[in-house]
Amino acid sequence: MRFGKILAGIGIGAILLGAVQASAQAPAAATGVVGTWVNPRGSVKVQTGACGDKLCGWVVWANDEAQRDARDSGVQKLIGTELLQDYHPTGNGKWQGRVYVPDMGQTYYSKIEQQGPNSLKISGCILGGWICKSQVWQRG
Repeated sequence: MRFGKILAGIGIGAILLGAVQASAQAPAAATGVVGTWVNPRGSVKVQTGACGDKLCGWVVWANDEAQRDARDSGVQKLIGTELLQDYHPTGNGKWQGRVYVPDMGQTYYSKIEQQGPNSLKISGCILGGWICKSQVWQRG
């Protein structure tokens, strides 16, 4: 299975997150992972924050090419789209949830691993997490 242009452009979404306490208020306490993250190509920025008791991320900026690719795939408004969905902590600096890939119209299992205070390794996976594609996003 190929990953779409938007996925390559915006990363595997999900984007995000670091070590926080695993509690109902974990996203609010996750000041180290809450913020704006930029994909490796610099074509998309995602803002992470709480969504209920989980952590999510929404597109807050995208260049013209990323927006055009999204429109070509049926997503009329890329900015505001929730790419990172329902992430919960699974260990020290590790999260899992789902990533929405606009140009494929699909949602995939996703893992995030904080690599440092300003970088996240975000993976989108198929086959229950056996095959993954990863990118490192930077705080922006």
